[in-house]
Amino acid sequence: MNQSNQRVSIVLRHEQSCIQSLELNPCGDVFHDCREDLHRYLCGEPFVLYQESMFFDRFLQWKMLERQPISKQTFRQYRLLGKGGFGEVWACQVRASGMMYACKKLEKTHVKKRRGEAMALNEKQILEGLDSRFVVNLAYAYETKHALCMVLTMMSGGDLRFHIYNIGVPGLERGRVRFYAAEVCCGLIHLHQKSILYRDLKPENILLDDNGHIRISDLGLAVRLSEGSLVRGRVGTHGYMAPEVISHDYYGMSADWWGLGCLIYEMTAGKPPFRVRGEHPHPTEMERRIHTEQEVYDDKFYKEVKALCSSLLTKDPQLRLGCQGAKGGEVQSHPFFQQINFRMLEAGLVEPPFKPDPRQVYCSDVQDIEEFSTVKGVVLDDTDSNFYSKFNTGSVPNSWQNEMIEMGCFRELNIFGPVGSRSPDLDWSQTPENPKRSLLDRIFRRHQQPADSSDDSRQGLVSNETYMKSGLLSTAL
Repeated sequence: MNQSNQRVSIVLRHEQSCIQSLELNPCGDVFHDCREDLHRYLCGEPFVLYQESMFFDRFLQWKMLERQPISKQTFRQYRLLGKGGFGEVWACQVRASGMMYACKKLEKTHVKKRRGEAMALNEKQILEGLDSRFVVNLAYAYETKHALCMVLTMMSGGDLRFHIYNIGVPGLERGRVRFYAAEVCCGLIHLHQKSILYRDLKPENILLDDNGHIRISDLGLAVRLSEGSLVRGRVGTHGYMAPEVISHDYYGMSADWWGLGCLIYEMTAGKPPFRVRGEHPHPTEMERRIHTEQEVYDDKFYKEVKALCSSLLTKDPQLRLGCQGAKGGEVQSHPFFQQINFRMLEAGLVEPPFKPDPRQVYCSDVQDIEEFSTVKGVVLDDTDSNFYSKFNTGSVPNSWQNEMIEMGCFRELNIFGPVGSRSPDLDWSQTPENPKRSLLDRIFRRHQQPADSSDDSRQGLVSNETYMKSGLLSTAL
């Protein structure tokens, strides 16, 4: 608008069209055309000027800090949280910022013996490409002598299985069922937008944080589908796999909507849809029930939740809710979610109906967690190095930047001089002449170097440790 003191003249012509779009379709991409023009403008002279400014120099300082090598010394390790197929999960804290995370340690010998390299790398690569408040985020990936480590969002409120079966009468009250189902639905939509099929939706994989929000975890069985393609394979957990998965048919995102139906049913009834609690039917019997039997609805299922479960647990994937043209949108539009404002939910502005008690531990007692022993007879050799190098990539930019903001590091350190001047660590006129310049000094004078600088000189910049003694970086650490 003309009244704005930060207006960019090239986009003024979009004012009326943006206002009209906002009135006609406020949930649509109102500023698409305006944003495209603005981006083209900013790619020109403004970006050249930005590269010559102190703000770009400061940006490079932050990027160098972000790309620090990561090792076990980066963290303090606290208590054991749980145990999985390939290793253990520990609570840990970043020494520099104080941020708490969960460190998932995959024992190298277990991974190699069970040929789990592809699964471990797949989960890591999928997680580092996600940034969703409804899926656990990967913050760091590194290796030690004995383990591959993924540092993930800390979820200290326990999993849904614990809340369904270990607190009071089995099952959850209506408000919690609706809220958790809505957040899981958002998580699935975020995954599907990235062409990721989750395939392992069950209460154990849905975790609560300190505030009562949930996140989908454990993406080891997830798969990324190319545009319009399907996948085939009996992948998942018995009792939660969709009929098309069991039948070795080709399937797409339909399997996840079946899983959501199972989850909502179990949260409501206090038992899975095709077996009673404590029963352990043979896998072939479980498959027969899923194929041939209809789930039973008792008086815990009021009209809307029964209708939603029936639509999601439709055995024909072509007729299943979520598998039509609107995809996840038709699930969100179901009357069961009428009280949910999904725009506010995705912005994190909806108050959870239940907040975990910080004094209570929502998981098995540590005494009940079996000790995780190393595997004997498995030798790690040079052929494993290529796999480890793909895994050991350090910090994930989005997660690291959010950590810096959340823990106050950015606010504390991103300070410039008085009246918009350069701070001492950005004032190159004060840098004494020294042929062995520090890394920051050299990298910030990069535009004075020839464009054809050798790879060896660039590598020297990265490996030089003296930048740790410069300005912002030494202050941060």
